[in-house]
Amino acid sequence: MTATTSTHTSPASLHTPVIGWFEQHARDLPWRRPEAGAWGVMVSEFMLQQTPVNRVLPVYEQWLARWPRPADLAADAPGEAVRAWGRLGYPRRALRLHGAAQAITERHGGDVPSEHNQLLALPGIGEYTAAAVASFAYGQRHAVLDTNVRRVFARAASGIQYPPNATTAAERKLARALLPEEDERAARWAAATMELGALVCTAKNEDCTRCPIAGQCAWLLAGKPAHQGPPRRGQTYAGTDRQVRGRLLAVLREAVTPVPQSALDAVWEEPVQRARALDGLVSDGLVEPLPGGQYRLPLT
Repeated sequence: MTATTSTHTSPASLHTPVIGWFEQHARDLPWRRPEAGAWGVMVSEFMLQQTPVNRVLPVYEQWLARWPRPADLAADAPGEAVRAWGRLGYPRRALRLHGAAQAITERHGGDVPSEHNQLLALPGIGEYTAAAVASFAYGQRHAVLDTNVRRVFARAASGIQYPPNATTAAERKLARALLPEEDERAARWAAATMELGALVCTAKNEDCTRCPIAGQCAWLLAGKPAHQGPPRRGQTYAGTDRQVRGRLLAVLREAVTPVPQSALDAVWEEPVQRARALDGLVSDGLVEPLPGGQYRLPLT
């Protein structure tokens, strides 16, 4: 990917149509409402990583009803965060969010910090989440590069169908070059490009007839050349350790008392894979082993 926009595009010519499209077509999502606050934005960003909106919505609403502020979550056991995470997948995100809530409570008086470097210093917060919270919650100017945004930029500015498997320095440079100068407009641009990738410029079956910048899209103007890079990673689930871990966690989430080994053994026939998955859960801090061969969600 080049670090400059194509000859067909200039940053200023993209901003107005994309932001205008967003004003008309943006979904009414709870974390976009003013009452969500910075904590609501942060919770949504943790939950939305690798998880579609329709699965996140019910868990998000229940989470904020139970823990409306970081201090509320921090005061509860980390295992309760894992329990409330339900079937969202990648449950280590629940532990990381709990850790971030504890740090916010201890370091920032329970208020999600607004400074990018303070957000980045929180446990479990990487560059993307720090930029997203600073942008969406506080209206700051940051390049927010999720999968959807990266795909929009790859197509519209660089003329390729898909971005690289991992975010590159060239992509970050391009994203910064495309940012509007004004903070508020830059924050709007970040949300708008993300929504465009989620609803129109999708990974498959993109709808170029609905795209507000189709006339400037380098990939479309080049005739939509096929992807030439490394094969795109597909996600499998059936039969994987992830599936076994999910089944083991489901038993522990539903239990109000410690669970015996026999109850966990019943969820998966293959003993070696089952043991490996359980060991991984313990190693990740998602499951706490107890004397007598019993297990529970972590209390500390």
